[in-house]
Amino acid sequence: MAGLFIGCGAAASTVAVHNVSTLGIAKVLGGIIFPVGLMMVLFVGGELFTGDCLMITAFLHKKIKFRQICKVMLTIYVANFVGAVGCAFLVFCSGQMNLSGGLLGAYSIHAAMGKLNLSFTSALASGILCNILVCTAILMCTAARDISGKVWGIFFPIFAFIVSGYEHCVANMYFVPAALFAKTNSTYVDLAMSHYGYTQEQMDSLNWAHFLESSIPITLGNIIGGMLIVGVILYYINHEHLEELEEHK
Repeated sequence: MAGLFIGCGAAASTVAVHNVSTLGIAKVLGGIIFPVGLMMVLFVGGELFTGDCLMITAFLHKKIKFRQICKVMLTIYVANFVGAVGCAFLVFCSGQMNLSGGLLGAYSIHAAMGKLNLSFTSALASGILCNILVCTAILMCTAARDISGKVWGIFFPIFAFIVSGYEHCVANMYFVPAALFAKTNSTYVDLAMSHYGYTQEQMDSLNWAHFLESSIPITLGNIIGGMLIVGVILYYINHEHLEELEEHK
């Protein structure tokens, strides 16, 4: 469900920005819309790989074993992939990519191209920064006491992550497969080549193998950002307070 929800947010943000020529305005529009995906996950229910990196705190608190984290995280990763790819397939089948004479389909290809052509270092760093913001959004949502507080707690960090252009492995499970499905339509491909200047060789590089390879540094970065930087550091800052609360109980 989390992969599906994140895919819904990604699809809506793509529609909003696909024919906006000013980069800053496009990023702001995308940042305003995309957070709905995480709101759906946290309010309705779902297990998101990037957010569940915070399970490391339960391990540090000796509530679960590390092998349990590995098992659950692997299961969630695969499930998120199924949900996000399923969402991308439904969007493609819906005909939504025909918007603006097929420009939405071409833009979907363009968006994926930028994600596939990052260097390992850039993708890793971008993944780290992304999940610092995503996990912070989850913690802020948890800290809020009412629904409006939770909405704003989610909105601002995710807005910052989208405007900054950082990489989220589950969001990419929508963006890149959406482009791969769009690539099966010759109209979208021709528009992408004419509108964005892609060559046939570049179009050929958009494939499932390249997608899976490019996901490795982003996923590693998300794990480092969520587990080590947010989870571990914040746990050690606050663990004495947690122990006091348990003793009080």
